[in-house]
Amino acid sequence: MEARKLSPAPSVQEVTDRAAFMALEPEWNALVDATSNELFYRHEFLRIWIDNFAPSARLRILTLRDSEGRLTAALPLMAERTTMYGIPVRQLAATANPHSCRFDLIAHEPEAAAAMFLSWLRMSRDWDVLRLTDVPEGGAGWGLLEEAKNAKLATGVWDSLQSPYVPLPSTWEAYQATLQSKFKANCRRRRKKLEEKGQVKFERVDGGLDLESKLEEGFALEQSGWKGERGTAMAQSASTRGFYTELARDAAYSGRLSLYYLRLDGRPVAFQYGLTYGGRYFLLKPGYDESLKECSPGQLLMDEVLADCISRGLREFDFLGPDMVWKRDWTDKVRRHHWLFIFNDSAFARALGAAKFRWVPTAREVVARWKK
Repeated sequence: MEARKLSPAPSVQEVTDRAAFMALEPEWNALVDATSNELFYRHEFLRIWIDNFAPSARLRILTLRDSEGRLTAALPLMAERTTMYGIPVRQLAATANPHSCRFDLIAHEPEAAAAMFLSWLRMSRDWDVLRLTDVPEGGAGWGLLEEAKNAKLATGVWDSLQSPYVPLPSTWEAYQATLQSKFKANCRRRRKKLEEKGQVKFERVDGGLDLESKLEEGFALEQSGWKGERGTAMAQSASTRGFYTELARDAAYSGRLSLYYLRLDGRPVAFQYGLTYGGRYFLLKPGYDESLKECSPGQLLMDEVLADCISRGLREFDFLGPDMVWKRDWTDKVRRHHWLFIFNDSAFARALGAAKFRWVPTAREVVARWKK
């Protein structure tokens, strides 16, 4: 009787160098397409992020393959040393920062992937805390948190972003009917005021030979305002400039770039750096000429961009980033994000978890009450 050959069980593999990560691109993007289909989880976005913000990072990218060797889950992490309350800590962090917009576990079967990834990580004692930043509410990453709770590990959740978004109807008239009359009247008044200063023109740039010069216009406009004063503009560091420049080039090549401009006598007075993917427009960076704030050029450009998105048949406008008053003029809907923390199974890690989510918050509450 012939012996039956057993198929190998699903297995976790850890990718630790850039070359091995690069080789994953086709199947990584196929996994994203088949699951969350989120722009910010795609391989090229993560590659550009790593190359510009963490080129020397110690990558620890977890992958899960089924019995046939197919990629079924991925969690891009990096190992780093940081401090928590002045104490050195070994952290496994998401390959993400505020420019990433959102982050998550990518998986066909999130619960099974979470169980296997956590089991793999628990075999190692070379980390104290796992931190996933800006995971959307209901995202696959929450499965990791639940698995950790079931394993009696210390965990914690920190509320981060509430990102407004606009579900787009099929017509501009239908969308305008959702806006307050007073706000629409203010927009008309401000546009008239701007038109009194010169010729107002709307422009969308998807790529082309003059992409670099168009980008420079946007960078300069964003840097001219409060972001420049605070040092948070795209062009004010080599890493952010490199990231947004390379991202724009890649997006132009793949047909996802949407740079928008509002011009007054040819010069840009408002700018949006956006990407279009999966029927959605994502606003990564806006900027406007603050010397014209009485005309609200940023809001006037928003009006044009939303109309253009609807005309293109897009289904959603995602503001990304934090909740802000000017965004709420256009919508009452938000997408919540959270930072998820899992502490390793050691006395030190458990103490860190208790300090971050029990002792310190309790002490702050006591001090706040005392001050009253």
